[in-house]
Amino acid sequence: MTRAVRALMAGVLGLALTACSSTPDKPSAGTSEQPAAQPLEAGGLVATTVQLDGHEMKVPAGWSVSLFARVPKARLLAWTPDRRLLVSRPKFGDVLALTPARAGGATVQRTLLSGLNEPHGLAFAGNTLYVAESDQINTFQYANGKVSGRKVVVDGLPDAKSSELRGAYAHALKSVAIGADGAIYISVGSTGNVSVEDRDASPERATILKAPPGGGTPTTFARGVRNGTGLAVAPDGAVWTAVNNRDNIADPADGKVKVDYVNDHPVEPLAKLTQGRDLGWPFCNPDTDRAFDRDVQLNPDGTKLDCATLAPVEQAMGAHSAPLGLSFATAPGLPAPYGKGALVGIHGSWNRKPPRAPEVSFFAWKDGGLGPQQTLLTGFQDEQGNRWGRPVMAVQGPDQAIYVSDDLAGAIYRVSWPGI
Repeated sequence: MTRAVRALMAGVLGLALTACSSTPDKPSAGTSEQPAAQPLEAGGLVATTVQLDGHEMKVPAGWSVSLFARVPKARLLAWTPDRRLLVSRPKFGDVLALTPARAGGATVQRTLLSGLNEPHGLAFAGNTLYVAESDQINTFQYANGKVSGRKVVVDGLPDAKSSELRGAYAHALKSVAIGADGAIYISVGSTGNVSVEDRDASPERATILKAPPGGGTPTTFARGVRNGTGLAVAPDGAVWTAVNNRDNIADPADGKVKVDYVNDHPVEPLAKLTQGRDLGWPFCNPDTDRAFDRDVQLNPDGTKLDCATLAPVEQAMGAHSAPLGLSFATAPGLPAPYGKGALVGIHGSWNRKPPRAPEVSFFAWKDGGLGPQQTLLTGFQDEQGNRWGRPVMAVQGPDQAIYVSDDLAGAIYRVSWPGI
């Protein structure tokens, strides 16, 4: 274990997030129908425990974890064409560029962009860098570790400064992805947990917006997406989102908000989007079978939205997992038995007792779809729900290793396996 890792883990030892109650879980009806709520640890392999100064991280047998860089409040990630790792930091209004160390050296950090308004999503299309601020999407021309030619390609996105919201915006951070045809996809989170007025706003909130190549006025691509922070384009060109769903929903059986029901409802969708798709929020909630139920608080008689008309979501994570970054590991993907697939940073819950643990999850890619959730990296939370780290995003690097941002520990990890 390196001195840098010891220093990092010692620094975050005292940081813990606890559940607001120690009331034990009660088993929820239908638990056997929850394929997403109980991910397979390390793809069914025996996990290897990696001890980092008192904290234990688990990865598949033979894999290892090392500290790549210390980056306070690290959020979303993107690799540049010249093999630098970009990290957004909304809290500091900047984007950092991390250059991997040469043999025996340390990762080199420098500020690529600063003075931005909560920069979050990052994406490349060739040498064009897209950066999502809370109120607009910018492009820059990237070359040799520098950017130039800033251009606003989408503006007028809602955030806390929007006059009609008067500072009330719970999910102002935006993500961005670029389609195979150059179209710009933007996640616009909901104003709050159940802000019904978002569906009638202009531009519509709780959506994935789509702007034409080169920029312009966006239109609604998919709606009812409460907070689709995870946004990425799959190997076949389809747009996928990983969604932070709503909290404190009532049990349809009796209309009451109960811990044993809230603990596992609603699931967090991992959905393949098409033009006009509706993921139901806030009138319909995906159940553990991934089909939709009426929200008895907001849509008791189904007149607001007919939930039976909504296609079940393709995959899901357990309720209150809080998925954030989404990326795809393409050819050659990860080592056997994984291969190509989606990587999701699971930030971990608050609206659950005990809280759902943070992790990095993997969903195998097959025939245009995704298989069940598997755990690749875990160990950030103890049995009492105390946390020392919270993964945000995982991306595969040009060296094939997985790089993981952690905004609680303030770190970027490198997850590797023999042969790389």
